[in-house]
Amino acid sequence: MGVIRMNGRAIFAVGGLCLVLAVASSGVSAASTDEEELARVYGGEEMIALATGSRQALSRAPSIASVITADDIRAMGAIDLDQALAAVPGLHVSYSPVGYNPVYVMRGVVSDTNPQMLVLVNGIPVTNLFAGDRGQGWGGMPVNNIARIEVIRGPGSALYGADAFAGTINIVTKTAENIRGTQIGARAGSFNTREAWLLHGGRWGGFDAAVSLEWRATDGQRRTIDTDAQSFYDTQFGTRASLAPGPVNARRDAVEARLDLARNDWRLRLGYQGRRDIGTGAGIAQALDPQGRIDSDRINADVTYDKQGFSDNWDVNAQLSYFDVNVKSDLTLFPPGAFNYGGINRFPTGMIGNPDVYERHARLSVAGVYTGIARHRIRLGGGFNNGELHKVSESKNYDAGFNPIGPVIDVSNDPSLVFIRPHSRQVLHALAQDEWSFARDWNLTAGLRYDHYSDFGSTTNPRLALVWQTRYDLTTKLLYGRAFRAPAFAELYNINNPVALGNPSLKPEAIDTLELAFDYQPTGDVSTRFNMFRYKMKDIIRFVGDPPPGGSKTAQNSGGQDGHGLEWELRWAASRSVDVKANYAWQRSTDQQTDQAIAGAPGQQIYAQADWRFLPGWQLNMQAKRIMDRVRAVGDNRPSVPDYTVVNMTLRRKEIARAWDVALLAHNLLNADAREPSAAPGRILYDLPLPGRTLYLEVRYSM
Repeated sequence: MGVIRMNGRAIFAVGGLCLVLAVASSGVSAASTDEEELARVYGGEEMIALATGSRQALSRAPSIASVITADDIRAMGAIDLDQALAAVPGLHVSYSPVGYNPVYVMRGVVSDTNPQMLVLVNGIPVTNLFAGDRGQGWGGMPVNNIARIEVIRGPGSALYGADAFAGTINIVTKTAENIRGTQIGARAGSFNTREAWLLHGGRWGGFDAAVSLEWRATDGQRRTIDTDAQSFYDTQFGTRASLAPGPVNARRDAVEARLDLARNDWRLRLGYQGRRDIGTGAGIAQALDPQGRIDSDRINADVTYDKQGFSDNWDVNAQLSYFDVNVKSDLTLFPPGAFNYGGINRFPTGMIGNPDVYERHARLSVAGVYTGIARHRIRLGGGFNNGELHKVSESKNYDAGFNPIGPVIDVSNDPSLVFIRPHSRQVLHALAQDEWSFARDWNLTAGLRYDHYSDFGSTTNPRLALVWQTRYDLTTKLLYGRAFRAPAFAELYNINNPVALGNPSLKPEAIDTLELAFDYQPTGDVSTRFNMFRYKMKDIIRFVGDPPPGGSKTAQNSGGQDGHGLEWELRWAASRSVDVKANYAWQRSTDQQTDQAIAGAPGQQIYAQADWRFLPGWQLNMQAKRIMDRVRAVGDNRPSVPDYTVVNMTLRRKEIARAWDVALLAHNLLNADAREPSAAPGRILYDLPLPGRTLYLEVRYSM
């Protein structure tokens, strides 16, 4: 038993400072300082690489951050990435009518396609050029091969460039060290859901090798949409074409395969995400489409060289990556009989549109960390990205004014009808960052990143972070950052779609954020974090109505948004067998033009979780999340979106005969009528229903 004294107080640590926490990270790893080692020993604290590119203790990271580990995911019974993210303070997972795609709402920043949240897999963006999000065929992400999820709440463009705007989510997949052997599992339950997975990690041909295969199929929830967009048009034209009331189309099949090979300073990753028969949710045009489907394929490959001690005072990281994504659709925008007037059956088989996009992304980045100047840790880096929407195809039975043109025809090569043409984007970037320990217990991080885009010009984004170890159990942070969101190709180059026309003159959205945070850990059993933030957005990209007589909408940099709020979280090891977590978030965001609250974003969120390990091998986990204070848009006279509380439960029996785990998972245990807001009044009138009570039985085997 070793004793460490700081500021006159004794801290006991088993084995002194020789305890090392092995953590998988996606950035440039580096040796931790003595202070970081102490933080890990004293509190068993999580480490994070996302904040600076190098591993450091979460409490001292120059950002507002959260880490969700594989153990956390398993305890809470999450079966998809979105369910795991429910534990992050201030982050709300809403849904779009289109395919029920997730919308990650952070601090009041919300939009249908959600391009303001950067999602990375092992540090590499999975952003689509077309819409700036994960794509219509995203289809969720299984969690069995996730080692950890790192989340930055707030700006990250000074390190990660475009779209690290309201926040950044990095998904770190498992390596051989995380798996160590073979794991197989299966899960079945509500909505005819079937899942199976296989993970293996070990040595192969001199490499540390990890391989995973995950499969999931489900009919999806079947809650009812009472009225839809076609219901509205039926009242206008006297037709009866709407399929509402009718169920949400949430079926999907998914397969995910990954290979991770590491040897010495080199790592190769290969991945495939295949999605088939992804349902259209509440419909692409907010009109029910029970037969519509979206398919997608995502292929990724990256080679990383990470050399600690490359030369005196230098650590070096270089990465070459490739990401290929295609999204193919078979959609009915409006049902048969839609828009009939003047006695003419305009769309006897429905209004059909099948847009397909094919993208490829190649990235090269190099970074070096220099420690040759006392008390400084200097990161220098740069890189090049080449993104291409290299192929577009579309078939449909309507023209640019949504008038019928007869049977469905291929318009891929017709500039007067196709929705967009192929385009490409090249990005050069350079960054510099200095972590300066300028005095005892004080650290200043200053960074700057420059990005030059071939299609809209340049942007420069700084960050400043002052971290003060106020006392051994209290850390204070003052943070400033600027971030940007690059215009998506749909916003720049859309054609032949009066609802959403592109504008090549767009500028990127920008946000400036100021944060004050406190991290307090009075004992090894209790830790709490509290932060306040204020931000100002400008040049927000919106589709704005054009002057009469056209009635079309064109993307414009239109207006701004102000926001402020606070987030609080608590972790308490109440006993050897009980752990408690809780967090609360409050925010107020207003549109600068109307001075009205931003629609759809929760004003308050409360999350609580209790984990009880009782009897040998038994574990009970309970979670509850309450979503409150969501207002409507200006001009939408419907009542405010109802608050809701969802309660989840996981009962697990571990290590049966040392190899088997069995669990019962119950999501929305109390069968709450939870709904996410629909945007347009008179379309989906009663909002988007979330699944009711769902039950799953899970079996795992390890060898």
